[in-house]
Amino acid sequence: MIQSLPSLKTIAFAALFMFAAIASSHAQDKTKRIGNKPRTGSSNSSFDVVKGDQVAIKMDAGNKQVQLLQFSFDVTNNYRDSIPFKVNVYEYNEISVGDNYVKQDIISYIPKGKNKITVDLAPYNIALKKNILVSIEWLQTIQGADPSFAIGLFNGGTYRQESGRWKKTPVAGVDFNVIIKKVK
Repeated sequence: MIQSLPSLKTIAFAALFMFAAIASSHAQDKTKRIGNKPRTGSSNSSFDVVKGDQVAIKMDAGNKQVQLLQFSFDVTNNYRDSIPFKVNVYEYNEISVGDNYVKQDIISYIPKGKNKITVDLAPYNIALKKNILVSIEWLQTIQGADPSFAIGLFNGGTYRQESGRWKKTPVAGVDFNVIIKKVK
């Protein structure tokens, strides 16, 4: 007995189904940058390097669960050595800073000179949603090390934690940004 070939409708339906499945899986892997626009311009803001102090900005991660993949910013370090820092990501509800989503230390360094710092967050599986504060925390007090960060005006401001208290500078925000992807 000779088997019949599949109908044109069946082939078209199967092709459409495969295309939809591929497009759907590709859409889930799509990434997005949140935070402030990366720039290397001449507008900068510097901060004292005091152990435990933090520099942060607020970011909107959206209403659906996302994973943080990569944190980056531009900075100039005129100090003679690298400056160590730790990355923190806090819950933020417009009134207070909540728990830190980072459960193990994410340590990096700002080398001497003008740099684009990129920290890979993917291995830490940080999943969250809503508003967050993403910060760098100084790991040492270094007199004379005043790294200068690229900033933008009227972009949400910069948050600073000094002596355990958070303060906001409303006009200029450091250009921290994070690449995220939706959690499947």
